[in-house]
Amino acid sequence: MIFNVVETLANLDLYILNNSIAFPPVSEANNDGLLAIGGDLSVPRLLEAYHQGIFPWYDEDQPILWFSPDPRMILFPNELKISKSMKQLLRRNTFSVTFNKDFENVIENCASIDRVDQLGTWITPDMKKAYTTLHKMGYATSVEVWKDSELVGGLYGVWLKDKNVFCGESMFSKVSNASKYGFVKLVEFLKENEVKLIDCQVHTNHLESLGAKEIPRDDFMKFLK
Repeated sequence: MIFNVVETLANLDLYILNNSIAFPPVSEANNDGLLAIGGDLSVPRLLEAYHQGIFPWYDEDQPILWFSPDPRMILFPNELKISKSMKQLLRRNTFSVTFNKDFENVIENCASIDRVDQLGTWITPDMKKAYTTLHKMGYATSVEVWKDSELVGGLYGVWLKDKNVFCGESMFSKVSNASKYGFVKLVEFLKENEVKLIDCQVHTNHLESLGAKEIPRDDFMKFLK
Protein backbone atom coordinates (compact mmCIF):
# COMPACT_ATOMS: atom_id res chain seq x y z
CA MET A 1 0.00 0.00 0.00
CA ILE A 2 1.33 3.41 -0.96
CA PHE A 3 -0.09 5.34 1.96
CA ASN A 4 -2.19 4.54 5.01
CA VAL A 5 -5.29 6.60 4.21
CA VAL A 6 -7.11 5.74 7.43
CA GLU A 7 -4.20 6.99 9.50
CA THR A 8 -3.88 10.06 7.28
CA LEU A 9 -7.51 11.07 7.61
CA ALA A 10 -7.41 10.53 11.35
CA ASN A 11 -4.25 12.47 12.11
CA LEU A 12 -3.69 15.04 9.36
CA ASP A 13 -5.48 18.00 7.86
CA LEU A 14 -6.09 16.92 4.27
CA TYR A 15 -7.45 18.91 1.36
CA ILE A 16 -10.48 17.13 -0.06
CA LEU A 17 -11.02 18.03 -3.71
CA ASN A 18 -14.46 18.91 -5.08
CA ASN A 19 -15.75 19.57 -8.59
CA SER A 20 -13.24 22.37 -9.09
CA ILE A 21 -10.00 21.29 -10.75
CA ALA A 22 -7.99 23.73 -8.61
CA PHE A 23 -5.38 22.34 -6.21
CA PRO A 24 -3.99 23.79 -2.98
CA PRO A 25 -0.42 25.14 -3.07
CA VAL A 26 2.15 22.34 -3.14
CA SER A 27 3.73 23.88 -0.05
CA GLU A 28 0.75 22.46 1.86
CA ALA A 29 1.81 18.85 1.18
CA ASN A 30 2.82 16.80 4.22
CA ASN A 31 6.22 15.24 4.82
CA ASP A 32 5.34 12.30 2.57
CA GLY A 33 4.38 14.64 -0.24
CA LEU A 34 0.66 13.94 0.11
CA LEU A 35 -1.27 17.08 -0.80
CA ALA A 36 -4.92 16.23 -1.45
CA ILE A 37 -7.47 13.47 -1.72
CA GLY A 38 -10.45 12.83 -3.96
CA GLY A 39 -11.55 14.46 -7.17
CA ASP A 40 -11.34 12.56 -10.44
CA LEU A 41 -8.94 11.68 -13.24
CA SER A 42 -10.49 13.91 -15.89
CA VAL A 43 -8.18 15.34 -18.53
CA PRO A 44 -8.54 18.95 -17.29
CA ARG A 45 -7.74 17.95 -13.71
CA LEU A 46 -4.76 15.79 -14.68
CA LEU A 47 -3.29 18.54 -16.87
CA GLU A 48 -3.79 21.09 -14.12
CA ALA A 49 -2.10 18.74 -11.68
CA TYR A 50 0.98 18.20 -13.82
CA HIS A 51 1.30 21.91 -14.53
CA GLN A 52 1.29 22.48 -10.77
CA GLY A 53 3.88 19.79 -10.01
CA ILE A 54 1.29 17.29 -8.71
CA PHE A 55 0.55 13.70 -9.72
CA PRO A 56 -1.91 10.95 -8.67
CA TRP A 57 -0.54 7.91 -6.86
CA TYR A 58 -2.74 5.42 -5.03
CA ASP A 59 -3.74 1.77 -4.71
CA GLU A 60 -6.94 0.17 -5.93
CA ASP A 61 -8.38 0.07 -2.40
CA GLN A 62 -7.74 3.78 -1.83
CA PRO A 63 -9.39 7.01 -2.97
CA ILE A 64 -7.40 9.15 -5.41
CA LEU A 65 -4.34 10.58 -3.66
CA TRP A 66 -2.42 13.55 -5.06
CA PHE A 67 1.29 14.01 -4.33
CA SER A 68 3.97 16.66 -4.69
CA PRO A 69 7.07 15.31 -2.93
CA ASP A 70 9.97 17.35 -1.60
CA PRO A 71 12.68 16.74 -2.69
CA ARG A 72 11.82 15.93 -6.29
CA MET A 73 13.68 13.38 -8.42
CA ILE A 74 14.56 14.88 -11.80
CA LEU A 75 16.92 14.35 -14.70
CA PHE A 76 18.49 17.05 -16.81
CA PRO A 77 18.88 15.52 -20.30
CA ASN A 78 22.51 16.69 -20.52
CA GLU A 79 23.30 14.72 -17.33
CA LEU A 80 22.13 11.34 -18.62
CA LYS A 81 24.58 8.61 -17.62
CA ILE A 82 25.10 5.80 -20.10
CA SER A 83 27.11 2.84 -18.81
CA LYS A 84 29.75 1.12 -20.93
CA SER A 85 27.57 -1.96 -21.24
CA MET A 86 24.63 0.16 -22.42
CA LYS A 87 26.82 1.93 -24.97
CA GLN A 88 27.71 -1.47 -26.37
CA LEU A 89 24.02 -2.40 -26.64
CA LEU A 90 23.31 0.88 -28.41
CA ARG A 91 26.16 0.38 -30.87
CA ARG A 92 24.86 -3.09 -31.67
CA ASN A 93 21.28 -1.83 -32.11
CA THR A 94 20.27 -4.62 -29.73
CA PHE A 95 16.68 -3.39 -29.60
CA SER A 96 14.45 -1.35 -31.86
CA VAL A 97 12.57 1.57 -30.34
CA THR A 98 9.34 3.25 -31.39
CA PHE A 99 7.29 6.13 -30.00
CA ASN A 100 3.51 6.09 -29.57
CA LYS A 101 3.09 2.87 -31.53
CA ASP A 102 1.33 0.83 -28.83
CA PHE A 103 0.51 2.99 -25.81
CA GLU A 104 -2.19 0.71 -24.45
CA ASN A 105 0.13 -2.32 -24.47
CA VAL A 106 2.85 -0.33 -22.71
CA ILE A 107 0.63 0.89 -19.89
CA GLU A 108 -0.91 -2.58 -19.50
CA ASN A 109 2.56 -4.09 -19.08
CA CYS A 110 3.58 -1.34 -16.64
CA ALA A 111 0.51 -2.21 -14.58
CA SER A 112 0.99 -5.98 -14.60
CA ILE A 113 4.77 -6.38 -14.30
CA ASP A 114 6.04 -7.73 -10.96
CA ARG A 115 8.19 -5.26 -9.04
CA VAL A 116 10.55 -5.80 -6.12
CA ASP A 117 9.12 -4.73 -2.73
CA GLN A 118 5.77 -3.77 -4.24
CA LEU A 119 2.45 -5.52 -3.74
CA GLY A 120 -0.05 -5.03 -6.54
CA THR A 121 -0.03 -1.96 -8.75
CA TRP A 122 -0.89 1.72 -8.50
CA ILE A 123 -1.89 1.74 -12.18
CA THR A 124 -5.56 0.98 -11.61
CA PRO A 125 -8.11 0.42 -14.41
CA ASP A 126 -9.23 4.04 -13.98
CA MET A 127 -5.63 5.21 -14.29
CA LYS A 128 -5.13 3.18 -17.47
CA LYS A 129 -8.29 4.64 -18.96
CA ALA A 130 -7.36 8.20 -17.99
CA TYR A 131 -3.82 8.10 -19.37
CA THR A 132 -4.94 6.36 -22.54
CA THR A 133 -7.32 9.28 -23.05
CA LEU A 134 -4.43 11.69 -22.43
CA HIS A 135 -2.46 9.80 -25.06
CA LYS A 136 -5.25 10.00 -27.62
CA MET A 137 -5.40 13.75 -27.03
CA GLY A 138 -1.66 14.11 -27.57
CA TYR A 139 -0.55 14.71 -24.00
CA ALA A 140 0.83 11.29 -23.02
CA THR A 141 3.72 9.61 -24.82
CA SER A 142 4.81 5.99 -24.90
CA VAL A 143 8.12 4.38 -25.77
CA GLU A 144 8.14 0.81 -27.04
CA VAL A 145 11.24 -1.41 -26.99
CA TRP A 146 11.15 -4.38 -29.36
CA LYS A 147 13.22 -7.51 -29.84
CA ASP A 148 12.40 -9.66 -32.87
CA SER A 149 8.94 -8.04 -33.15
CA GLU A 150 8.17 -8.75 -29.47
CA LEU A 151 7.49 -5.92 -27.02
CA VAL A 152 10.09 -6.47 -24.32
CA GLY A 153 10.14 -3.10 -22.57
CA GLY A 154 8.74 0.38 -22.52
CA LEU A 155 7.67 3.44 -20.60
CA TYR A 156 5.17 6.27 -20.72
CA GLY A 157 4.68 9.76 -19.36
CA VAL A 158 3.07 13.15 -19.80
CA TRP A 159 4.79 15.69 -22.05
CA LEU A 160 4.19 19.30 -21.03
CA LYS A 161 5.28 20.80 -24.33
CA ASP A 162 4.44 24.34 -23.24
CA LYS A 163 6.87 23.92 -20.33
CA ASN A 164 9.54 21.83 -22.11
CA VAL A 165 9.14 19.27 -19.32
CA PHE A 166 8.48 15.53 -19.59
CA CYS A 167 6.85 13.83 -16.61
CA GLY A 168 7.81 10.17 -16.50
CA GLU A 169 5.19 7.83 -15.06
CA SER A 170 6.22 4.18 -15.28
CA MET A 171 8.41 1.71 -17.15
CA PHE A 172 8.63 -2.04 -17.54
CA SER A 173 11.15 -4.57 -18.77
CA LYS A 174 10.72 -8.21 -19.72
CA VAL A 175 14.38 -8.72 -20.60
CA SER A 176 17.53 -7.26 -19.09
CA ASN A 177 18.25 -3.61 -19.97
CA ALA A 178 15.17 -3.14 -22.17
CA SER A 179 13.61 -0.34 -20.13
CA LYS A 180 16.98 1.42 -19.69
CA TYR A 181 17.55 1.18 -23.43
CA GLY A 182 14.17 2.77 -24.10
CA PHE A 183 14.80 5.47 -21.49
CA VAL A 184 18.11 6.42 -23.09
CA LYS A 185 16.45 6.68 -26.49
CA LEU A 186 13.67 8.78 -24.99
CA VAL A 187 16.11 11.19 -23.35
CA GLU A 188 17.99 11.59 -26.62
CA PHE A 189 14.71 12.29 -28.41
CA LEU A 190 13.54 14.79 -25.78
CA LYS A 191 16.91 16.52 -25.86
CA GLU A 192 16.55 17.01 -29.61
CA ASN A 193 13.12 18.55 -28.91
CA GLU A 194 14.56 21.02 -26.38
CA VAL A 195 13.03 19.42 -23.29
CA LYS A 196 14.94 20.94 -20.38
CA LEU A 197 13.91 18.62 -17.56
CA ILE A 198 12.52 15.12 -17.02
CA ASP A 199 10.42 14.70 -13.89
CA CYS A 200 11.13 11.31 -12.30
CA GLN A 201 8.94 12.10 -9.25
CA VAL A 202 10.56 10.04 -6.48
CA HIS A 203 13.97 8.50 -5.90
CA THR A 204 14.88 5.04 -7.12
CA ASN A 205 18.33 3.52 -7.47
CA HIS A 206 17.45 2.64 -11.05
CA LEU A 207 16.87 6.29 -11.96
CA GLU A 208 19.88 7.47 -9.99
CA SER A 209 22.10 5.12 -12.00
CA LEU A 210 20.90 6.92 -15.13
CA GLY A 211 21.86 10.35 -13.83
CA ALA A 212 18.69 11.47 -12.09
CA LYS A 213 19.02 13.39 -8.83
CA GLU A 214 16.91 14.99 -6.13
CA ILE A 215 16.37 18.74 -6.04
CA PRO A 216 14.25 20.91 -3.71
CA ARG A 217 10.61 21.08 -4.76
CA ASP A 218 10.85 24.88 -4.93
CA ASP A 219 13.57 24.56 -7.59
CA PHE A 220 11.46 22.09 -9.53
CA MET A 221 8.48 24.44 -9.42
CA LYS A 222 10.59 27.21 -10.97
CA PHE A 223 10.94 25.08 -14.11
CA LEU A 224 7.16 24.74 -14.33
CA LYS A 225 6.55 28.47 -13.85
